[in-house]
Amino acid sequence: MKFTLSWLKDHLDTSASLDEIVETLTRIGLEVEGVEDKAKMLAPYKVAYVVSAEQHPNADRLRVCMVDTGEGAPIQVVCGAPNARTGMKSVFAPPGTYIPGKDITLGVGTIRGVESKGMLCSAAELEISDDHDGIIDLPEDAPVGQPYSAYAGLDDPVIEINLTPNRPDCTSIHGIARDLAAAGLGTLKGEAIPSVAGKGACPVSVTLDLAGEDEKLCPTFALRLVRGVKNGHSPEWMQRRLLAIGLRPINALVDITNYMTFDRGRPLHVFDAKKVNGDLTVRRAKDGEEVLALDGRTYRLDRGTVVIADENGIESIGGIMGGEHSGCDENTTDVLIESALWDPLNIAQSGRKLGIITDARYRFERGVDPAFTIPGLDMATRLVIDLCGGEASEAVIAGSIPEDRRVIEFPWAEVPRLSGLDVQPNESRRILEKLGFAIEGSGERVSVTAPSWRPDIEGKADLVEEVIRIAGLDRIEPTPLPRLEAAVAKPILTLIQKRTRLARRSLAVRGLVEAVTWSFIAKNEAELFGGGDARLALANPIASDLSDMRPSLLPGLMKAAQRNVDRGFGDVALFEVGQTFASGEPEGQSIKAVAVRRGTARAEGVGRHWDGGAQAVDAFDAKADVLALLTALGIPVGGLQIVAGGPAWFHPGRSGTLQFGPKNVVGAFGEVHPKVLKALDMKGPLVAFELDLSALPPPKAKPTKMKPKLSLPEFQPLTRDFAFVVGRDVAAGDIVKAAQGAERQLIVSVDVFDVYEGTGIDPDKKSVAIAVTLQPTEKTLTDIEIEAISAKIVGDVAKKTGAVLRG
Repeated sequence: MKFTLSWLKDHLDTSASLDEIVETLTRIGLEVEGVEDKAKMLAPYKVAYVVSAEQHPNADRLRVCMVDTGEGAPIQVVCGAPNARTGMKSVFAPPGTYIPGKDITLGVGTIRGVESKGMLCSAAELEISDDHDGIIDLPEDAPVGQPYSAYAGLDDPVIEINLTPNRPDCTSIHGIARDLAAAGLGTLKGEAIPSVAGKGACPVSVTLDLAGEDEKLCPTFALRLVRGVKNGHSPEWMQRRLLAIGLRPINALVDITNYMTFDRGRPLHVFDAKKVNGDLTVRRAKDGEEVLALDGRTYRLDRGTVVIADENGIESIGGIMGGEHSGCDENTTDVLIESALWDPLNIAQSGRKLGIITDARYRFERGVDPAFTIPGLDMATRLVIDLCGGEASEAVIAGSIPEDRRVIEFPWAEVPRLSGLDVQPNESRRILEKLGFAIEGSGERVSVTAPSWRPDIEGKADLVEEVIRIAGLDRIEPTPLPRLEAAVAKPILTLIQKRTRLARRSLAVRGLVEAVTWSFIAKNEAELFGGGDARLALANPIASDLSDMRPSLLPGLMKAAQRNVDRGFGDVALFEVGQTFASGEPEGQSIKAVAVRRGTARAEGVGRHWDGGAQAVDAFDAKADVLALLTALGIPVGGLQIVAGGPAWFHPGRSGTLQFGPKNVVGAFGEVHPKVLKALDMKGPLVAFELDLSALPPPKAKPTKMKPKLSLPEFQPLTRDFAFVVGRDVAAGDIVKAAQGAERQLIVSVDVFDVYEGTGIDPDKKSVAIAVTLQPTEKTLTDIEIEAISAKIVGDVAKKTGAVLRG
């Protein structure tokens, strides 16, 4: 929200300085984001008279000018502008002046052998317009020596504040002035707006074709005809204010509506009456209807949007933007002025759906003052008559102003109880009354009625907030914290918070890059990954493809990987640690760690190399990632079961499920199913893992009784290889598990190093070779002991898997 200082003083009688106003605005909750004070920036620039402009002796395109600045003898300036001439008046910048358009600071210089002690400036060099064809050419009556900012009316500072959505009253300059007056910075100019006594009935009637629940979409619609207007340029003071806040003046009628939007927070619309065919109807749009709007774009509408229509069709998108067909131009002589109320939620949904951002939508979706609907129409009518002439008709009003009387029983003791501030009841009363609240009663408890322009006030806490906001939080006395006894700080992070942080670091060490994706995904994507539950659909999504809470992190990561592929980076490895949603309840939320690898983005290295062809990622890369993560999290994997197959979005033959028993599934890994890649318009290879950090077993409450090994083994380890012939349906993991259990005290690792099927092996069999490492702890093993252990390994594997030692 932007406004100028002089505009504010139209509503606030104050002698406060700019700095005091800025400080007070931030103190009362209207945070100032910036102040543009062109008077300070343009302070060195002055109106000057060019006494003479002679040809430069050494340059065809330069002139040597003698410039009278009103401060003594003329100053010599070398100028390259084509319009520099004797007798003109322009803007002069002395040495030491900063030129914003060129980002330089002037100094005394010599140009082609001629000294120059300043500069005659163009509008572009002062950054007040884009005109850089020549120096500024001022009228003959411009006073020499006067600061240019004062002469050009550029000495009016522009203040920009950041509004929270609950303060629709301060989307108007009048509302901002009201807050400042309540803070003691002046007096609010609150003169009443006289009604307009129109002549004759308005020839255009209005019908609200909204029944039942739809009545709230447009409860009130006021319209008035003004005949015989002359629509030219708006006055200079209005144009200057609109330009200062970033609006382009168009014509007087349109500028008046823009002025009213900012001055009083009352968006209006003007129709060229001669372009309106018949009466107006406010209704829901029909599916597929189109309208050419004032921004030159054609919008296709549906029943969710409320429109204003005549016999020709749609003339305006209600509360958002008018139509091009009935817009006012220089030929407009009769104008219809509209002032209506629109439903904030519907305006927000329609504006977001259509992608239209306007000052009217900004205010209507926050809630405008319903009581100002008719006064706003009268005020706009008077501005039209004053600036454009004409004769007004009587107003036609469809619907009625909704009654929203909110009375709050308020004990004054709530202020110190909730805020801790010692604010006396008489001061609290004064603040609330200055803000427009009506107070009835006396004593310790009163009845407070919220004003119509404050839809955010609902209860006692809101009133306390208003009091302390104006009274000032700086009144809170600083109190030192009590001295704490020296003690070991207690841990403040929960187990899941610790695991989340550790998971991020551990996955980054694996060469994966962290990504942060949307918590919302499209419904069809949610259904691919086990979601799509109606309870997880958003009531008011920010975009059509962000309609459901995500059941998995995979869709967002996969799409992020594809965006990298589309830009030529096909080998990507990404991870994310974040929330997923299985239901709308808190217990349906979980924290998961997910990673994807694509192309040749293996942990060992990425891309092609001269010593061999690049190897694409496979399910074992994802398995290595998730096992490394479990190890880093301190999760013992001795009891971890890896079961073939995974969720439907993984390839059934190239995936696995991680579980600590059948009832405690903690994750899955594998190659993403081709049908999922096709549905997301992606190409593989792409592997991934999902690990539910919330489902991992907690650490033991008591330390283990096993004593840690404090030194390295004294004896050399030894490795023995075994090759077993087993059925093709036997998992290699079962062989490894059986071998590990044969001699737990000495066997420290079992690794599969070969799987063979083919010549020499029955068609329904396979050969699995394992390497078993033995680590003696008390003495070197003898050949007899080694043979005994080997025989036990062979026997246990044969017993548990049906394997036969390969000859």
